[in-house]
Amino acid sequence: MAKKTIKLTATDGTPVEFVDEIIGSGAMKDVYFSPDKSYVVGFFRTPQDVRSKDRLSNITGTYRERIFNQAGGEYWKNLFCWPTKMVEWEGKTGIVCPAYQKHFFFAGGNFKGKEKEGKWFASAKLRNKFLPATEKGNWLSYYHMCIQIARAVKRLHAAGLAHSDLSYKNVLVDPVTGKAAVIDIDGLVVPGKYPPDVVGTPDFIAPEVLKTRALSLGDPNKKLPCIQTDRHALAVLIYMYLLYRHPLRGGKVNDLDAAKDEELSMGEKALFIEHPTDKSNRPKLNQLAPSQLPQGDIDKLPYKICGPYLKTLFDRAFIDGLHNPAMRPTADEWEVALIKTTDLMQPCQNPKCPEKWFVFDNSTKPKCPFCGTEFHGQLPVLNLYFSPKKGVFKPENYRLMVYNKQTLYMWHVNRFITPNEKTKDEDKKPVGDFHFHNGKWILINRRLTSMYDKDFDRKIEIGEFVELTEGKKILLSTEDGGRLIIVQLVNN
Repeated sequence: MAKKTIKLTATDGTPVEFVDEIIGSGAMKDVYFSPDKSYVVGFFRTPQDVRSKDRLSNITGTYRERIFNQAGGEYWKNLFCWPTKMVEWEGKTGIVCPAYQKHFFFAGGNFKGKEKEGKWFASAKLRNKFLPATEKGNWLSYYHMCIQIARAVKRLHAAGLAHSDLSYKNVLVDPVTGKAAVIDIDGLVVPGKYPPDVVGTPDFIAPEVLKTRALSLGDPNKKLPCIQTDRHALAVLIYMYLLYRHPLRGGKVNDLDAAKDEELSMGEKALFIEHPTDKSNRPKLNQLAPSQLPQGDIDKLPYKICGPYLKTLFDRAFIDGLHNPAMRPTADEWEVALIKTTDLMQPCQNPKCPEKWFVFDNSTKPKCPFCGTEFHGQLPVLNLYFSPKKGVFKPENYRLMVYNKQTLYMWHVNRFITPNEKTKDEDKKPVGDFHFHNGKWILINRRLTSMYDKDFDRKIEIGEFVELTEGKKILLSTEDGGRLIIVQLVNN
């Protein structure tokens, strides 16, 4: 028998329809599909007070318009599942959200049709025991996912909003395409206006929130979810997506009572499992299940395999900023570091490598940390230099690793161009590509109008190539912000 279709008018005066059949239930809401399944309607099971309704009205109205109804707004629709309307039905308050994109559902295996909730991809145990290889993606795709998560959180924070419950439950990911989207936006915190409804999800609650949880709501020492606690949750998410383990869950026991131990270990006594000097929370391998290995072994896969830019931010997040929220890296800093790290990636030469990619560690003998395969051959490293004034070039702490058929983009060429939501379509087109041809590495100029071989002061015209030799100096552009690259060859 066909299910009944309910027709309502949203608070903004527009029509809303849904099929009267619950398709899913979360902690707070029951969810229904629209007839064409293009959107869902979620109704809160408990009555919403005036303040909560006002928050929902602003989230679906003012805050949504600030992000989506302006130049570049279309870009954000892929990075958020943002509520669009508010409805009332049979005394219940509801919100309308776009349906999740197809790639956020499992295509096969035991989970076919289920949502790709982030937890399946952030835990070695769940990945190793349950996920088919076709759903795991590769290590580079996890960096792309993390870039999108950091970018979405950056946008929230730029609008003065905090998610308040950032966790792998509230992020959808797809390692196959490298896509991610932040969901459950209806609990946004607006400092001074809308306090948080929840303290967060275990594993992602900032230590200061757990430490002060027992204090009364009006106590000035009580810490509540805010932008700084989002920054802790974001750091945990990135660490877990890249290393498949939790940064604070180690072998140290702080209390024999399990509940008290949890509160101390994630709160007041929280300690980074890879802390360089205090090693008391190192994971004990004999306490780990086989499905947690090798990822749970921090000696075999230490966090430094994520490269120098991310190691620096992990240190700030889990050493300097763990109990000092002001020291935590911003979402913008994570985005920049993740992008720069993707430029250090190398494809593993072992076709059976589980992760397929690794970060070049600046050693003379690059080796994939996941399968142990050493790189064989010659590897060009491009050191990027910027020009603070005409004729002067300074190192930028930015390198680009070269691999066969890799592409060069405008954000490599010009320091004033960044790959983010504001990148122009014209700047997304490749401007050059690298090839290993007849035993030599070459860079072919595809679109650059002022590229020079500085060793011979010779212009490299569009369609021409230049060989990458040790110490070769190539000016990519004479325009303001144009970079110089100096080639370094690693032989192995």
